[in-house]
Amino acid sequence: MIDKVIGIVMGSDSDLATMKEAISVLKEFEVNCDVNVISAHRSPERAHSYAVEAERNYDVIIAGAGGAAHLAGVIASLTPIPVIGVPMPTSGLGGLDSLLSMVQMPSGVPVPTMGIGKSGAVNAAILAIQILSISDPQLRQKLALYKKKLADEVAKKDTAVRMEFGLL
Repeated sequence: MIDKVIGIVMGSDSDLATMKEAISVLKEFEVNCDVNVISAHRSPERAHSYAVEAERNYDVIIAGAGGAAHLAGVIASLTPIPVIGVPMPTSGLGGLDSLLSMVQMPSGVPVPTMGIGKSGAVNAAILAIQILSISDPQLRQKLALYKKKLADEVAKKDTAVRMEFGLL
């Protein structure tokens, strides 16, 4: 296991189905993570405490939230470590509300925000790993292999499609 730790926090336990994608990627890369459910609105004292103590516990935080989606911004406003936002899909607006809430952070409080839902959670984990890989050659090597695997999968699909139409 990599000695770095990624904090994963979500505003509700209903976000876990999406955030499991990030957890799976981190496990694949053998990066430790810690998972918490904390609401910026329903448990603001706990959110504040988590954010203030984050620097002692984590190297990067991935924060998933839906609707008003203030969790990532609240945490980012109180810690110097990177906080990556994952907007959750919502029933009313499909997650657009979550996305806009995260990307419209005020100047000085950056929250790099991924796409809505499961692909966003995967990309958040990859971005967190890329951040850690700046000082970890082992992780950088794993990322290179991961990206090669993605490219190889596309090449196989290309070959299969071209064969299906007699183009090879």
